Amino acid sequence: MRRSRMRLSHKIVLVTLLTSVIVGFTVLRTPSMTSEPDASPRDKAMEDLSRVEYPSLKSIHWHPYFMQPQDTIQSLFGADWVWVARFNRIDRRHLYPGMTIKVPDNMADIRNYTPLPRFYQPAARHEKYILVDITEQWLGAYEHGKLAFSVPAATGKAGTETPTGIFRIDARHRTHTSSLYKTAGDEEQYPMDNAMRFHIGSDNVAYWIHARDLPGRPASHGCIGLYDENMQKRTFDFPNNPLLKDSQRVYAWAVGESEYEDDIGELDELEDGPVVEIRGGLPRYLPQPVIPRQPPPKR
Repeated sequence: MRRSRMRLSHKIVLVTLLTSVIVGFTVLRTPSMTSEPDASPRDKAMEDLSRVEYPSLKSIHWHPYFMQPQDTIQSLFGADWVWVARFNRIDRRHLYPGMTIKVPDNMADIRNYTPLPRFYQPAARHEKYILVDITEQWLGAYEHGKLAFSVPAATGKAGTETPTGIFRIDARHRTHTSSLYKTAGDEEQYPMDNAMRFHIGSDNVAYWIHARDLPGRPASHGCIGLYDENMQKRTFDFPNNPLLKDSQRVYAWAVGESEYEDDIGELDELEDGPVVEIRGGLPRYLPQPVIPRQPPPKR
């Protein structure tokens, strides 16, 4: 049997068609935001953080800003970049030109911003109490009901939501890594530094509070992620000057050596760990920005 010969013109058409399909798939595919924790520049709609609605922002005047090719969060806001990052629940590794962030009209409005109550009655009788608000994507550390400090968080996304209810930290593991998920590109198991276990599900899956990338929205498989630029520098070689270290702060406050015996970095089961209350539902996504995009305010 002879092989059929395809005309050159047909070959050109076929190659063009296949190339279009491959390019289209690459551009339109939306990667998993948990198995691939990096931000996705291809996913323009989901990377418009002005669409993520947090109830606490109703009292703060802000506007969307579309990041330009020359922009970095430091160049835009100087020393105030930390407040803007926290306001958007995002880390520097996930900020890139082409995405939209929330910018306050008055920077003073977001310095020391927290969406959580300064006093929380259910925590009043507890020496230490952790409150996680999924709707606000925020974690608060309470001492006898008073808010000691609070930090942004990244909880489970739709389909892999963080369980709600009352739990208690029962283990710590300062050098924990995920047994299920890897970094983008399957290079290594995803690091979960400063991990505090608060729940084991009926399927034997453990849920932790730990260091994680924060992309500005719910993104995990159910764990609660906190800033840790030291982990990001070690794993992704960025940023050069780690400053955001919330996972270390929460870990030291909740289960550090001032509370328990020497921490050698291994898995350590604990007794009478802080209570963890997780409340709320996923934040709502607006169909489009509410107000026109404007330039950032002058510093």
